[in-house]
Parts: sequence; C-alpha cells; structure tokens
Amino acid sequence: MNIDQTRNMIDANTDPDYETVRKALELIAKRYRSQPSLEDIAGALGQSPTQLQKTFTRWSGLSPKSFLQAVTLDRAKQLLSQEGLPLLDASYELGLSGPGRLHDLFVTHEAVSPGIWKARGEGLLIHYGFHPCPFGIALVMATDRGLAGIAFCDPGGERDALDDMCARWPRARYVNEPSATAPLAERCFDPARWDASAPLRVVLIGTDFQIRVWEALLEIPLGAAMTYASIARKIGKPSAPRAVGAAVGRNPISFVVPCHRALGSTGALTGYHWGVTRKRAMLGWEAGHLV
Repeated sequence: MNIDQTRNMIDANTDPDYETVRKALELIAKRYRSQPSLEDIAGALGQSPTQLQKTFTRWSGLSPKSFLQAVTLDRAKQLLSQEGLPLLDASYELGLSGPGRLHDLFVTHEAVSPGIWKARGEGLLIHYGFHPCPFGIALVMATDRGLAGIAFCDPGGERDALDDMCARWPRARYVNEPSATAPLAERCFDPARWDASAPLRVVLIGTDFQIRVWEALLEIPLGAAMTYASIARKIGKPSAPRAVGAAVGRNPISFVVPCHRALGSTGALTGYHWGVTRKRAMLGWEAGHLV
C-alpha cells in the first residue's frame, strides 16, 4: 500500500468530530486575545453553538469557554511571571483593554457606622464559613446586612486566615456557620450568578479613608487596573499613594472589592495580602470570563 492509499484510508475512517474539535482548539489558541464567544467560534467552523458545545465537551472533557480560560491563564502567567511584564501592558497583550464595563459582580454597598469600627467591631455578629473556590479555599464572612469579608488560604491554613480576619474586628462575635455563607460564596465565584437585577450587598467596615479607597476599587472594571497614585488622585488625596496602598492591603473583602486590580506606581504587579500567585490566578481567571 502506497502513501496516498494509506492517507485515503485514514481520512475515510477519521471521525469528522475530531476535525471540528481540532479546528476549534486551533482557533481559540490563535484568537484568545479577542476572547471569542461560543457563537464566534461556532460560526467560524460552520457549526451551531449547541452542536459545537456538545462535540467539544465530549472530545476534550471541557467546554470551549473553559479551554479559552485555560489558554488565557497560561499566557497571563507567562507575561506576569516569566516575562515580568507590567500588568497594564499584560492587559493589553491579553486583549483586556476593551471598553469599560459595569463592575462584574454588580455590587451595592454600605459602610457600618464609624463607631462600630472604633469599637473594634463590638456589637457585630459575624457568621463565617470555609468554601472551595477557584483560588483555593475562601473564608467568607457575613453580617445580617451582607457580605463583610473574604479571605483566602490553602489547605491547612484555615486557622491563620481566620485569625487574620478576626484580628481586624477583635470585639465582634463570630459564629462558624457555613450554611449561612455558602450562598454568598456561590454568588461571588460563579459568573452565572452575577446579576445586575439582584446586586450583591457588601458591608464595608473600616476608617473613612479606607472606605473611600475601597469604593474606588469597586469602580475598577473587569479587565482594567489602576495604580495607587491614580486611586489617590481619584479620591482627592494625590499626595497619599502610600496610604492608599496600605488601605488596599487592608481590604477585608478580597476579590469582590478588587484590590488585585491595583498596581504599584510603575504599573508593575505588586504584593497581595493573600499571595502574589493568587493575584496572578485571579487576573487570569477574570481574563477567561470577559464577555
């Protein structure tokens, strides 16, 4: 049997679905900067979105969107760690410089009275629970008014994460009640639950200055970033970028109040209270969920 006969036999017995998946993988890998939708990919391949979703998932074990997220995350890690690219430049490279978006979690917030903060949380009842999330284990805290805290840890680090958060409001009363915080964890880390018609309520507990900084963080849209100096100017304190950096580091509601989108003065990736690796993972995860 010659080479042409062999090739013809292989072509005749090849599952056509494989060719569809191969082309989809190639398209996503090449076009990830534009964050193509399922409809975009399906249209380029002459498939219906439903048909492509089923075929792709059956063959690869994950959806086209999940594969796009993985490709973007891998590239984000290369840009931020191996190549040392500043976050602003990395954002452009990853195709994250599109028009401004509403805050991805559609957050509405309120601040507790300054008296409660000064009393170090006295009078507050805070429920808490540990829950799995895309960034390890999330410690979620809530009052009867809404989400009050999110921290992160790896397995075995739960005690340290809890102690860190409780030290912020040492006179509050804490109750371990995962059933009360599970719905909030699901809401925060499941993009399908991000609903503008039902805003997520968060409770900010801090000084007046800290709250102003955290409010500014809430205005940074998905796929964007701001330097500490820019945040300082935004809140009318242009000479206080270091104080802004300190307030960012004390943000009690990580991820939802997106302190991971704050940069140093040069635009480079800086430290993160829960680890720079986790900060990079958040940026990559967000890149995969841009719409």
